[in-house]
Amino acid sequence: MAEQISVEQQIAQTIAMLRAKLGVRGKTLAAALRRARHRLPKHIYKQALLLAQVEDRAAHPKLRLTLDSPKLADAAEKVQTHLDAISLTERRKGWLLGMLGGLVFNLLLLAVLLLLFLLWQGLL
Repeated sequence: MAEQISVEQQIAQTIAMLRAKLGVRGKTLAAALRRARHRLPKHIYKQALLLAQVEDRAAHPKLRLTLDSPKLADAAEKVQTHLDAISLTERRKGWLLGMLGGLVFNLLLLAVLLLLFLLWQGLL
């Protein structure tokens, strides 16, 4: 019985980690995964889907007995390990550098186009 409770707890921990690390909202794991689908690698997303599929059965006392607890515990461990490895500061830094890189590229392109326009008009 303790293993079944731990599956429920692991599902709750996974939802909390998805909220903290990826900023996704959802009352259930399935709802949170719909929002986080493209932010997770395919193999991690599939492991999380295993947990989401049994979320309702884990709450039911009789259906809980039909669950494959070791497989679900392994899936929860893999998902939580991946989410632990996500660094919020690195995500923010990567987003900022990507945005700045795009901005610099656009400014360089604008300068080149302006230079070509001035050459075409004979002003340079």
